[in-house]
Amino acid sequence: MKDCPKVVENILEALRGASSVCIVGHVRPDGDCIGSQLGLALALENAGKDVTVWNEDAVPPKLKFLDPERRFQKPVAGRKFDAVVATDCAAHERLGRAADHIGNRGVFVNIDHHASNTKYADLNWVSPREPSTGELIFDLCKWAGWKITRPIADCLFTAVSTDTGSFQYPSTTPDTLQTAAELVERGANLGRICQEVYQSYPLTRIKLLRHVYSTFRLTHGDRTAYFWLRKRDYARAGAATDEAEGLIDHIRSIEGVVVALVFEEMEGELTRVSWRSKSGDINVATLAEAFGGGGHKAAAGARIEGRPLGVQRRVLAAIRRALDAAR
Repeated sequence: MKDCPKVVENILEALRGASSVCIVGHVRPDGDCIGSQLGLALALENAGKDVTVWNEDAVPPKLKFLDPERRFQKPVAGRKFDAVVATDCAAHERLGRAADHIGNRGVFVNIDHHASNTKYADLNWVSPREPSTGELIFDLCKWAGWKITRPIADCLFTAVSTDTGSFQYPSTTPDTLQTAAELVERGANLGRICQEVYQSYPLTRIKLLRHVYSTFRLTHGDRTAYFWLRKRDYARAGAATDEAEGLIDHIRSIEGVVVALVFEEMEGELTRVSWRSKSGDINVATLAEAFGGGGHKAAAGARIEGRPLGVQRRVLAAIRRALDAAR
């Protein structure tokens, strides 16, 4: 058992003294966000707390099996909480509309693993060593003495698995694998999780994937791969935006590619950019931070203002400089 950090002791003291707790996560939630929010919510409910789970965006279809009782709600005005906990969210603005409705609260807690976290809460437990927030919630439960039930184990295993690329990313550590093993021992349904998360995609996502394979481009001596997702691409496929999760991995896996990119059209002249790196010499979090974003060494993102092709040129130029410097 790891030593419990002082900040975690303070967090547990605050949560023990709270009757009502709201758990919030980042917009466009992924598996780590959903799994961490729900895993913590279930643990706190079992500890006798009145728990509310908020997110601006809906649970992605492939993750709905984790929330059969539909605990996730849209944020609403007028609520008061003894404590608010943000999980897997690197910046306050990434909470979206939830940030507008958590002002009437007691203590504000931030639990996250992103190195770019801005430490925006009263109590900030930010540990970039862990490749997922799910691992932090798992440790929190053990230090608190909360029983990790089968539903909690399902949530936390999903969180850990998805943020490590099913344990394929270099960020995966021996502790990560030990955590996964302990969660399976506690009842995580590995077969169902793999089926729901990795082996059950709607036809609309496959149509998006067809778009990726037919439009992606290689540059920088085939070391960089990228593609665009525009609103019309979603419309043609009949797909929702959450169905784009993981598409970048298909071009990341191309032999010789070092950096993979997705440029996604948003409202007005705003482009959402996602980076992935396969080289320890290319830190995409540093690239993203230069454009006002952040993330991890191997996975990062940013929202960049400007004309789409101008954004593309600036981002690709920054990648070229990073690749040249790494030679």
